[in-house]
Amino acid sequence: MNGPRFTVDHVRLVTDKPFEEVAKALERQLGKFDPDVRQSLDEGGNAEEIRARIEAMAGPSGFMLFGTSDHGALLRLAGQKRKVIQYVVGNPLFALQMTQHDIRASLYAPLRVLVYENEEGKSCLEYDKPSSLFGQFGSPEVTAVAAMLDRKLEALVSAAIR
Repeated sequence: MNGPRFTVDHVRLVTDKPFEEVAKALERQLGKFDPDVRQSLDEGGNAEEIRARIEAMAGPSGFMLFGTSDHGALLRLAGQKRKVIQYVVGNPLFALQMTQHDIRASLYAPLRVLVYENEEGKSCLEYDKPSSLFGQFGSPEVTAVAAMLDRKLEALVSAAIR
């Protein structure tokens, strides 16, 4: 039941920019995934038409938002008042470029980005570098896409804290 171990490169950025501004700036860079596309895929719709619809969903970053999780709301159950949102971001076409070579890459696609306000009132963004997550599979094709995702994710979070 034990598999090989691998190291994950974790990125943490801190800014004085207010949490709400960072969150909104991040969201402006993201398109929004339309779940109807998944239904079209399930029903065997036209592949080129579906691909075009997916391409149109991407935001300026190349990524789209699949969902959010407001962990701040959850922490209120423990009596804590925190600002923290987990974003699930990606692009099905990027995932396809990897999973067609190694299906295990689907374990880490889409990606996660955490935005929160720390105890000092500063905004923080955190994520795991895709190249470290996907690199464990040893596939040159997957590794190349993961390196591209590193650059796109770095640009996305940099735009959010500017």
